[in-house]
Amino acid sequence: METIRVLGIETSCDETAAAVVEDGRKIFSSVVASQVDLHAQFGGVFPEAASRQHILNIYPIIEAALREAHMDLKEVDAVAVTRGPGLPGSLVVGINAAKGLSLGSGLPILGINHLEGHLYSAWLHEFSGDLPPEPRCPLMALIVSGGHTELILMEDHCRYRRLGGTLDDAAGEAFDKIARLIGLSYPGGPAIQRAAEEGNPQAVKFPRPWLPGSWDFSFSGLKTAVLRTVRALEADTNVEGLPVADLAASFQASVVEVLVGKTLEAAREFDAKEILVVGGVSANKALRERFWAESRLPVHIPPLSLCTDNAAMIAGAGCYRFGAGQRDGLDMDALPTWPLSELSI
Repeated sequence: METIRVLGIETSCDETAAAVVEDGRKIFSSVVASQVDLHAQFGGVFPEAASRQHILNIYPIIEAALREAHMDLKEVDAVAVTRGPGLPGSLVVGINAAKGLSLGSGLPILGINHLEGHLYSAWLHEFSGDLPPEPRCPLMALIVSGGHTELILMEDHCRYRRLGGTLDDAAGEAFDKIARLIGLSYPGGPAIQRAAEEGNPQAVKFPRPWLPGSWDFSFSGLKTAVLRTVRALEADTNVEGLPVADLAASFQASVVEVLVGKTLEAAREFDAKEILVVGGVSANKALRERFWAESRLPVHIPPLSLCTDNAAMIAGAGCYRFGAGQRDGLDMDALPTWPLSELSI
């Protein structure tokens, strides 16, 4: 098969990123400019600030990715850019940069679904040495991040069946809100993980929102349970300060148990060969360890650098889309609410 090299651009939320990937597997470069410190003062992503920062970062990041890969635009086959879902103002910055590169170089442009990018992060490895075997379809995929918690049956490359998703907050969003509630910093996922390492996951019996008979998720009731517990502790004159570590560990245990349990059950129900766990929350240590301990099937979880938003995953998905014949025009626009279920080859 002819080698395919793609330059990827990612600006769906608060990370400005660019990368060069070959054949959907080999990472030649991956450069990310994080805005975490900028948004920490707001306790979450401030969309207008994010888009302005993307404008400042985008071209230096693209140049850095090409330089790190020791390539120029003449040595890549296409430019892939996140088209959605994401923040409209942020998406537009990346898309317009990709259009400019395409117009100036004549390279084809590919609009990539951000969630599909997360799925293909499980195929990626640094360009050094032999590549491990790639995941085998059909795959049961859990996409778990700040904006998404979805169970996807990946029947083959670029073919997906959505089984269920969150009915309210995504898991990552719940982590952020609970972290703020118990006095931890933003982003909430890493803060809760650190605090939980010093706590007892059985200290507080928080509910497990299983939603029997459904592949959907819901964390609103769990959030309410944590809120009520915190308010009761604050009102108790015999308690000096919140037991933050125990609260963090108990909350995390509830989320992890449900995410792992429903994914493994779905994998059995739909005869999946292997399991993918991708997205920002897949960096959670307790989640990773529980999947590896409890699954009888091979579980693919990307390295930490590929769990959060990055452009290597967009370039990786772009390689498969390019090989399948996808080409988009310069009239391509952002799709802020673009569901994975609408994709086709």
